[in-house]
Amino acid sequence: MTEPTTREVDAAPVRPGEDLDWVAVERYLRSRLPELTGEFSVLQFPNGSANLTYRIRFGDTALVLRRPPFGAIAPGAHDMRREYKALSRLWKAYPRAPRGMLFCDDHSVAGADFLVVEYRSGVVVWDSLPRSMAALPSAGRRVGLAVIDALADLHRVDPAECGLADLGRPEGFLERQVRGWRKRWDLVAEGGDPAAAVLGERLAETLPASGAPAIVHNDFKIDNCQFAPGNPDEVVSVFDWDMATLGDPLVDLGTLLNYWPDPEFGDAGALASLGLSKLGLPSREEVIGRYSARSGIDVGDVDWYEAYGCFKTVVILQQLYARYLRGETTDERMAARGDHIPILVQRGLSRLIKENS
Repeated sequence: MTEPTTREVDAAPVRPGEDLDWVAVERYLRSRLPELTGEFSVLQFPNGSANLTYRIRFGDTALVLRRPPFGAIAPGAHDMRREYKALSRLWKAYPRAPRGMLFCDDHSVAGADFLVVEYRSGVVVWDSLPRSMAALPSAGRRVGLAVIDALADLHRVDPAECGLADLGRPEGFLERQVRGWRKRWDLVAEGGDPAAAVLGERLAETLPASGAPAIVHNDFKIDNCQFAPGNPDEVVSVFDWDMATLGDPLVDLGTLLNYWPDPEFGDAGALASLGLSKLGLPSREEVIGRYSARSGIDVGDVDWYEAYGCFKTVVILQQLYARYLRGETTDERMAARGDHIPILVQRGLSRLIKENS
């Protein structure tokens, strides 16, 4: 039997410098969740880039603990309270959302806000198909279609049905989003690609009119989706809800598309190192058509939303790279995060040209 690849390892020992005060964490969780019994242990999910995410166990019971990264945090980023609010309610109407179990804002416990959610086992698609799927016919295409179906189904959820009608402020959503990401760029722009500021400015000048609001994940991508082993046809879990809100659902589609392989730009973007073009994913056009048919949402301005997704990803990459330069992370992967920014800026600008031609 072959050993699993690094990407297929569910959890690993905690990276140096990223341990929390586990004695305080264990004490706090036992007091708040008295049903937890058995020996306490901790591993870390090794493949994420920003929030610190750990698998904790009490005997046979596994849970997930998430807290923001160490160091300076961009305004409004890594919002554990928001993620808990979403996940403590959304699971009732959207079974792909893991259930939020507990939120803590006592920083003496883990040094920052954190939340605990249910743990689900499964597989995530990174730079190759998991071994359980690799031999299945058209597995890559099926994975891509399942991801877009999961997104469309999220946008069909009635926020009031699951108590999330107050998750955000849909009025003026796009303008606030673009303004906020431009401010975040300004905070970390030193040494970055100056064309990124141009992309942000052009987005602000060309805002489309939003349709009906929906629950927005705000970082929807393939590696935030989990599958049951051997089943590429259905996403069973969606992760990373710390930016969830109510707003224009097409920002989620634009975010997903900016990660998607493109005939002109290849694997440009935050996921460039994963080489998603090797997976056999469906084309951009098929993804857009599938989403529109399943969600019932007009996608006429999709190029603007993809350009917005490119800009948001550029800012996040620059933030991660800046944290590395400041010595706030020991994760060597962050040293290369800035490498992908220039071509991603070009991709965003080209979409705006196409949108306005």
